[in-house]
Amino acid sequence: MAAALRQENRSIASGSEGEADRKDVTVAMAPVGEAVALLLVAVLWGSTGPFLRTGAAGLEEVRRQGRLQQLLAEIRFLGLNYKYMVPFLLNQGGSLLFYLTLASADLSLAVPLCNSLALIVTLVTGRILGEDIGGKRAVVGMLLTILGVTLCVAGS
Repeated sequence: MAAALRQENRSIASGSEGEADRKDVTVAMAPVGEAVALLLVAVLWGSTGPFLRTGAAGLEEVRRQGRLQQLLAEIRFLGLNYKYMVPFLLNQGGSLLFYLTLASADLSLAVPLCNSLALIVTLVTGRILGEDIGGKRAVVGMLLTILGVTLCVAGS
C-alpha cells in the first residue's frame, strides 16, 4: 500500500565511472511496516462488522422498565456474549493500531485508504457469511472504490 509513501532523496551517478556529475532523484518509498499496519486495520475493521451484527442478534428482545435499566440490560447482554465481544475487541484493536500508525503515516492517504478498503472487506466478509450484499451494484461499487484508491495512491 502506498498509504504511507515517503519521499527520499538519493544521488544517482550519471554517465561513466568516475564522473563527478550527479543528479538528485526523488524516489517514493512505502515503509512496509506502515503499509502492513494499514492493511491490517482495514481487515480488522472490515471483517468484524458482519460478525458484530451476528453477535448482536437477540438484542431487540431485551426489555426492561426504564431507560437506565434498559441500557444496563443491553450492555450486560452484549458484554457477556462472546460472539459479540470477540469481534468487538478485534475491531477496537484495529482502531488502536490505526491511531498508532497515524503518527507516522500520511494522513491524507491513510484515512481514505483504510476506510475504503474496510468497506470492501466488509462486503466480502458479509458475502462469505451469506449476507445479501446487493448483487451487481455492490460489485460495481467495489470496483469503483478500488479505482478511487488507485487514483488516490497514484496522485500522491
